[in-house]
Amino acid sequence: MSAQWVQTPVSKLSEWGRAIDFIVPVLVRVYLAFIFIPAGWGKLSALENTAYYFGEFLGLPLPGLMALLAGVTEFVGGCALLIGFAVRVWAVPLAFTMLVAALSAHWQNGWHVLPEATLTVPWEWRTDLIEGAQVRKEAMVSLLQTHGNYGWLTETGSVTILKNGIEFAATYLLLCLVLLYTGAGRYLSVDYWLGRRFPLF
Repeated sequence: MSAQWVQTPVSKLSEWGRAIDFIVPVLVRVYLAFIFIPAGWGKLSALENTAYYFGEFLGLPLPGLMALLAGVTEFVGGCALLIGFAVRVWAVPLAFTMLVAALSAHWQNGWHVLPEATLTVPWEWRTDLIEGAQVRKEAMVSLLQTHGNYGWLTETGSVTILKNGIEFAATYLLLCLVLLYTGAGRYLSVDYWLGRRFPLF
């Protein structure tokens, strides 16, 4: 009787969890969609500038083609994630785009986007940038406090330095892999309803 009393709430909790498990992929999809759609549109609407950045600053081959592919992948893929269409298909090129971004644009800056010493994780490989940024941040704050209206300057957020590591790109890549595994989720996706109509979809 005692064992049954323990198992019953656990099994009910498990059933309840399965009933709402579609929420997680939906939240991941929507979160990524509102990151990828504006990023992709930004690249496509300034394609020449994007290609110049890809070629001159990142050293990517065929920068015009790479800029177009990145923009289309992020914009169209983001729209597909938003409505839950072909999510597993789009998760692959989106993850690859994030891998390229991490390796070409951010790797040399280490892991963290911001050089905050209190956030440093054990796998940060550019602690030198964090230490250097702390010195420069202290100097910048001192200058602003002495020669500027520091209260106004920091009214909407504290002063920091952008380290621009792979943290965001790696996180988005991992979330794309989550969608590759989970799919679009039930009910709130085109994939689910197409799958009910066409089981091989």
